[in-house]
Amino acid sequence: MVESMARVRQIRVTPQKARRVVNLIRGMRAVEAVAILKHQPQAVSEPLGKVVASAIANAQVIADRDGVFLDETDLYIAKAFVDEGITLKRFRPRAQGRAFRINKRTSHITVVLATPDEPSLGSRAGAKQKVSK
Repeated sequence: MVESMARVRQIRVTPQKARRVVNLIRGMRAVEAVAILKHQPQAVSEPLGKVVASAIANAQVIADRDGVFLDETDLYIAKAFVDEGITLKRFRPRAQGRAFRINKRTSHITVVLATPDEPSLGSRAGAKQKVSK
């Protein structure tokens, strides 16, 4: 079993908006996730696609180092989560000499890829297989 990780830090998108897209690809095959992220309208989909592609490349390096054959189509997204980064605080002038604070939030996105324990797992990594008797 090959497992790899990729992380992007301090990306200028709010964690709430990033989690919407990360929830979309969690549990998918990595190659499918990259293809889906290319066509998503959300701003976070481009850097998230780069993170998944980086995790695929990391898995290839780990497999080569260990002398294990790795088919990229076997990789699936085992874990994907978004943590809150630092918040940039800016001030906006308002009427009568007041100032309102604007919070510009950042995110840390982490993606962990793995190969399944069983060779044929189906289309979704977390999907339960029905057993016929």
